[in-house]
Amino acid sequence: MFTGIVATTGQIESVEPIAHDDKSGVRLLIHANDLSLADVGLGDSIAIQGACMTVTSMPDDQHFTVDVSRESLNKTTGLDKPGPVNLEKSLRIGDQIGGHLVSGHVDGLGTVKRFEPVGESWELVITAPKALGMYLAYKGSITVNGVSLTVNRVTDKQDGTEFSINLIPHTVEVTTLKHLKPEAAVNLEVDTIARYVQRMMAFK
Repeated sequence: MFTGIVATTGQIESVEPIAHDDKSGVRLLIHANDLSLADVGLGDSIAIQGACMTVTSMPDDQHFTVDVSRESLNKTTGLDKPGPVNLEKSLRIGDQIGGHLVSGHVDGLGTVKRFEPVGESWELVITAPKALGMYLAYKGSITVNGVSLTVNRVTDKQDGTEFSINLIPHTVEVTTLKHLKPEAAVNLEVDTIARYVQRMMAFK
């Protein structure tokens, strides 16, 4: 489990195919930047752009590798090429939950419709797949590229659900969200509580 509070932005330095066929995944070499790896071991979980990945090796005290399956590559964005990524180590018992409970399992890809300054903050407008619309609520939680955020507005449309988020300058500065442009794809994870409520309401 994670909290959606990004510890640092790291860097995917290399992407190597695990096998030479179109069904295989890739191995990522990641520079951890300010994320301390002193308490990280092989098999531990780290969220990368909101996707929970398993540490497979640690070449030195600033780098680690993860293997990403083809299925994960097909269901996420930002894990298939070098570039900046949001990083968060898994939650430990007793840690402060500054965001909300996040599993690191991407539910779908959203599309950025607008990202622009409004006063001292930034407004981020995203269209989510129609299937995720039932989990989005005013003042509810959503994870975007691994960042825990609060929904300010929800509008159901023909092709999906559009929602708006207000970002303070600090969040923009310390995460990869600063790089978003209109039509960019983003990893979305809906609130775990909303998922269980929907299941209980639908159960017969």
